[in-house]
Amino acid sequence: MRRALKWFGVVIGGLIGLAVVLVAVLVARGSARLSTTYEVQPAAVRIPTDAAAVARGEYLFSAFCAGCHRADLAGGVVIDDPGIGFVPASNLTAGQGGVGGVYSDVDFVRAIRHGVAPDGRPLVVMPSQAYWHFSDDDLGALIAYIKSAPPVDNVPGEVVVKPLGRILIAVGVLDLAANRIAHDAPRPSAPSRGVTAAYGEYLVNVADCRICHGATLSGAQPPEPGAPFAPNLTPGGELAEWRAADFITTIRTGTTPDGHSLDPRFMPWPDYAHLTDDDLTAIFRYLQSLPAVESAGEERH
Repeated sequence: MRRALKWFGVVIGGLIGLAVVLVAVLVARGSARLSTTYEVQPAAVRIPTDAAAVARGEYLFSAFCAGCHRADLAGGVVIDDPGIGFVPASNLTAGQGGVGGVYSDVDFVRAIRHGVAPDGRPLVVMPSQAYWHFSDDDLGALIAYIKSAPPVDNVPGEVVVKPLGRILIAVGVLDLAANRIAHDAPRPSAPSRGVTAAYGEYLVNVADCRICHGATLSGAQPPEPGAPFAPNLTPGGELAEWRAADFITTIRTGTTPDGHSLDPRFMPWPDYAHLTDDDLTAIFRYLQSLPAVESAGEERH
């Protein structure tokens, strides 16, 4: 019996040792990704100054950026978890604690389109893999609006990524956009604005819908801990029975035609509610144009 207990202790000790080594390796790998520097010289983007362009930028910001950076652009808390760490969204204005007074136009392009700070470090929880798809016109308008915003004093704080957060970065759950983007790749084409499936696809790409709903939009388990299964958006799911008006109402209210409430912590419908009916219709037309793919899993828990 004693011999058996001895060997049991040896095995348990060995497993604990292996677990400690694995954790140390993953923390080191995540730390290495955080400390990687990227030499990115973005292509020039013209920043307009006319009122129409600034208004277009405000529209885009409201739908795709304000959820993290707040409506006043002063920044907010994206992650504040005792195990993972603290990740704020930057104050984009020229007020105290903001980057608006120090970022050049190129710095804004690098940060938004490439997920890289002026010093070459990767930005944490910045969805540049989606914003990579912004056309030059839309990106220029977005930056024009950011530069026009009045200064707001707010010091969001420094990014702190704890060991668990570094492990999540290492395994790709909390991925860094700068690590996912082919920075020298040719720019993706952008269609003309219109109530078309092609423009709807552009908006789906900018909104990064696939990060939750899967590569084929047929449903997936989002990477964010605690998130429910993201439903199938192709005609193979319940949207096959929807009309454009149903889709618009769902995004406007956060409630599906059958009365299911969308959790805004995981589905940012209050942000997408800023989109016009035409843009939401374009997205719906794109989703309806997809092949009907069988749902990838349970759509509601």
